[in-house]
Amino acid sequence: GVGVGGGGGGISGDKPVIDKTRQAVERLEAERSARRRAMKNRKIEREAAERHNLAQGNPGDVDFIGLVSDWRDSGALKKSPHVQKGAEKICICVRKRPISEKERKKKDHDSITCCNPTVVVHSAKLKVDGITKYLDHNQFHFDHSFDEAETTEDLYKYTTMPLVDFVVSGKGGRATCFAYGQTGSGKTYTMSGIQVMVAEDIFMLLASNEESSSSSSSSSSPQGPCRSSDTVVTVSFFELYGGRCQDLLNDRHRLKILEDGKGEVVVTGLEEYQANDPSDFLTLVDAGNRNRTTHATEANDTSSRSHAICQILLRDKSTGRLRGKLSLVDLAGSERGSDTKSHNRQRRTESSEINKSLLALKECIRALDTGGTASAQNHVPYRASKLTLVLKDCFTSALAKTTMIATVSPGASSCDHTLNTLRYADRVKEKKAGVVSDAKRREREVEKGAMRERQARKARGMRK
Repeated sequence: GVGVGGGGGGISGDKPVIDKTRQAVERLEAERSARRRAMKNRKIEREAAERHNLAQGNPGDVDFIGLVSDWRDSGALKKSPHVQKGAEKICICVRKRPISEKERKKKDHDSITCCNPTVVVHSAKLKVDGITKYLDHNQFHFDHSFDEAETTEDLYKYTTMPLVDFVVSGKGGRATCFAYGQTGSGKTYTMSGIQVMVAEDIFMLLASNEESSSSSSSSSSPQGPCRSSDTVVTVSFFELYGGRCQDLLNDRHRLKILEDGKGEVVVTGLEEYQANDPSDFLTLVDAGNRNRTTHATEANDTSSRSHAICQILLRDKSTGRLRGKLSLVDLAGSERGSDTKSHNRQRRTESSEINKSLLALKECIRALDTGGTASAQNHVPYRASKLTLVLKDCFTSALAKTTMIATVSPGASSCDHTLNTLRYADRVKEKKAGVVSDAKRREREVEKGAMRERQARKARGMRK
């Protein structure tokens, strides 16, 4: 009787264990069903998001597009209004162009956020599992940043217009505006728009100065602002291609770059053409742009393979003395060596020359804001390339101002190029930090010298 009772007790004791196992199985089935429903819903939402992105003209990886959109909606950055910075010798700005049709066909998504004065590059990455997607955010800060919604007029107003005012002031100022970036990022488009506005503003300012001087009945002063009655506007346009200098307004005539006894760089044989109004100016500029050297590359069917330099000179009518000079430089597109694998020997040689001259240009711009021109500490290495040699007075003149416009492509496939461009511009901008640190270093040296003097005096007193 005891054995049967014990067996019955054992069976009754096993019932709760069976119930728990069944509950665990049912729970697993419910969780599996919930996961499948969630996956189905995510698939439907993903397809809807893809259709929405296609309708918005933004094809590409829907997950990365969503991550970029979520980051922008989080309000991590706040846009500041643009302010003219006329007092600074160097102005660095970035311009982002809209997504092109070519990039849409490649299913590239927008991976750049411009929120003045910050630029953020959202690099698409995969974790080590090869499945999980995430973004690597790289932030850069500049004087200005312009997104795809802002026009060339906005860029001109805050970056190049102060240079025009500076040149027309008649103090012998040398101003330079560079457009730099990877091939196909919009340099030539931006520079063409700037050339049109420069033409209008220069002649408008000359006429305005003429009216103000006549109303005040003041006599012409050589140190006063340039006026239409005592100033001649001349234009020269040449390119540097593969170590050669060619006049774009004179049937591509070969030019020589030499230095005279005073150390001034002279482009021998370069023709200057007088422009009496904006239409004359633009006719000359259009003729020069048509004669530029362009070739098809992997990134751009009409890539500029030369540095084009348009020089606008304001000279005194009676003496021919230079009263102001503005150089508009459309640089050749920078390329990485890995992007020239399918190029022939000539294209690769061009890329090598381009990158060498861009490196020399960066070093010259960094040396510009240190103020010195002759001392070894503030040496300006303008002889490192023909581009910087031609623009020597823009680097060594005490009255020199420079604007650098870095253009970037928004596509995710161009992220590496964009980071290179922004790092280049950021390195150029480092010169201000360098100047501050030099000043602090000098202060510390003075303090150390004073401390050593006090200690020496104290030691002499103790010996007495």
